[in-house]
Amino acid sequence: MYQLNLTEAYCPAQADTEYRERTIEEVLRGQAAERGGATALRELLADGTIGREWTFASLLADSEKCGRALASRHPAGTRIAIMGGNCPEWVLIQLGAAMAGLTIVTVNPAFTPREVRYVLEQSGSGAVYYQPNVRGTALRPVVDEAAAGLAAHDHIIDIEDHGELFAGAGDGELRPTKPHDIVMIQYTSGTTGFPKGVLLHQHGLVQSNADVFARWNITTGKTVTCPFPLFHTAGSAVCVLGCIAQGAILLLVSVFDPVAVAKAIEREKPEVVAGVSTMIFAIIEAAKATGTDVSGVETVISGGAMVQPELNRAAQDVFGVPILIVYGQTETSPAITAAWPTDTGSDLTHTIGQPCSHMEVAIMSPNDNSICAPDEQGEICMRGFNMMTGYNDNPQATAETIDADGWLRTGDLGTMDTRGYVKITGRVKEMIIRGGENLFPAEIEAALLEHPAIAELAVAGVPDEKWGEIVACFMRLAEGAARPEEDELKSFIRQRLSPQKTPAHWVWVKEFPLTGSGKIQKFALAEAFAKNEH
Repeated sequence: MYQLNLTEAYCPAQADTEYRERTIEEVLRGQAAERGGATALRELLADGTIGREWTFASLLADSEKCGRALASRHPAGTRIAIMGGNCPEWVLIQLGAAMAGLTIVTVNPAFTPREVRYVLEQSGSGAVYYQPNVRGTALRPVVDEAAAGLAAHDHIIDIEDHGELFAGAGDGELRPTKPHDIVMIQYTSGTTGFPKGVLLHQHGLVQSNADVFARWNITTGKTVTCPFPLFHTAGSAVCVLGCIAQGAILLLVSVFDPVAVAKAIEREKPEVVAGVSTMIFAIIEAAKATGTDVSGVETVISGGAMVQPELNRAAQDVFGVPILIVYGQTETSPAITAAWPTDTGSDLTHTIGQPCSHMEVAIMSPNDNSICAPDEQGEICMRGFNMMTGYNDNPQATAETIDADGWLRTGDLGTMDTRGYVKITGRVKEMIIRGGENLFPAEIEAALLEHPAIAELAVAGVPDEKWGEIVACFMRLAEGAARPEEDELKSFIRQRLSPQKTPAHWVWVKEFPLTGSGKIQKFALAEAFAKNEH
């Protein structure tokens, strides 16, 4: 950890790792030259067995072949959409496009034709590369409907048909690129309305994720189990590029079946397991239910908000190690803060770690942009090399997110202590205003997650005639637990928080509505509540 003694909620950039501006091609070629025969990529099939494998040398060769094929049909700078699940072809296209001077546009395979069309139009994509079937859904009809009449309709490529994917490889030539060239457009999850296209450059994606892996001691030859979807930065940026930058092995989970993944962990003994909290929880439950031994794992990493104390205790019981959190946004490639392997106690369960390398992080007052005092609540802001270039064709949204001084405003409320450890206390837009008083869901959630009967929960504001908004708590019961009465829950939280923060409504759910990246859609819960669906 950094040894800091801050006098304000501002952490200057820390130069604790090597800083180099590189392209994705440079990084991959460097690994192939240094350890060409070492394993780089392994495919974990739906049944938990190992499929195809690549060394760094063969990954480079196939990525070059893919890049030449792409270059043969698309001019430099073309944006190509990729829509599919976790498969090695996705990775080859990601790497090959970078070598061909193209920009990939990632598309959630669960999108409807209307949503896909929006992405194709907004990004100006000139092609769609798709996987025929994802989780039982045929994607070609979706793509055909979405691309009708658009430029992308001229190049609709089945990525599992290698004759089609690699066609023209003998005619195309790889193109030189620069570290700050845009190489990826990721569309944000979009909790309301249509998402924005985030323009990400090579240097930010490579340096940021090399730094995060270095913090977690994920080094050459270690295996990283990745069930994160590749259409999200956690998959294609953190896991794919982090592994390549560090010379680690990517164990790509094609279909997330927790029982199959748990058994694969027992058999293959990967050092690292990654996943959103719901995935980690599912693996833990599967391991316990089947008697599978996953205790050989060295590091468990998860992205998003603070880790629930109960989940971290469960991880220590089953894996033998706690969960290390990384916090960030698509707009920051994506890491902003991360836990250290040496962190213990409340730092693991009540903070999101310290800022990552080579970037400034501050807590700023939403009122006047001044830097807050230590432990004072404000908006989490960052400034650094890994920031997006902007939102695609949306200068107004870009200006609203990145201010004149170059600070990116995350929209998350939080605090920073004198050691530089950051806490999330809520969302600027999720803030509940009850009778004129500001309440922050994350604070209430953190208190209630100490209850052993609650596996997961989400707190949201719902309309009320008297107060304007009141607090509703949506909960999922822990496996094998007896459902507590409301009076017990009210007493539990009153021991921890002031009365006005006590939820007025307690709602048990079997599952949560999720975004494509696995985040709970609080607005959907609130809307369903307003319609009396709960």
